Amino acid sequence: MRRTGPTNENLKGLVRDLKKLARKEKVNIWLRLANELGKPTRSRREVNLFTIGLYTNDNETAVVPGKVLAIGEITKPVSVAAFRFSESAKEKIIKAKGNVLTIPDLMKSNPKGKNVRILG
Repeated sequence: MRRTGPTNENLKGLVRDLKKLARKEKVNIWLRLANELGKPTRSRREVNLFTIGLYTNDNETAVVPGKVLAIGEITKPVSVAAFRFSESAKEKIIKAKGNVLTIPDLMKSNPKGKNVRILG
């Protein structure tokens, strides 16, 4: 049987780091995120900006275990961390005075996972 899941070495390392941080900090959000990122590409989430704007509060952090797409507008300042972003989604988030983060950056800046919401 052929193995499914990530073949990208960077993604495999990220999944390992997320699991390690989850054990170290005893925070389940990182383990859940690692499980989502460990799925095959076709099963990973794609989230539009209007969904992020709908389900987040001001100054909250949204994590997307997949790709952020630029459909819709975002009107509040939120930080968004994801595995991948479309270029126009990055521009719209920055225009709304939000932050664009990578998942490793989020892990370093917020190891306890406070005010982090997984979307998708």
